[in-house]
Amino acid sequence: MPIFEYQCDDCGSQFEKLVGRASQRLDVACPACGENHVTQQYSTFAPRANGGAKEAQPTCASGMCATPGLCGRN
Repeated sequence: MPIFEYQCDDCGSQFEKLVGRASQRLDVACPACGENHVTQQYSTFAPRANGGAKEAQPTCASGMCATPGLCGRN
């Protein structure tokens, strides 16, 4: 299921929403004010060039993750 980024047109709050089906995209409400006047935002990502300097990876707060930064707890 994809995660979409939204911005509320009423209060300006930005949030992410896990959306299972295309029909659920129409029923997204702002968690801050409850209104459903939201605009889907373009997702950003950080590409890494081959051979470039590597950035420090975040460490898992619990120290139990096999892949640092992918557990969602840091």
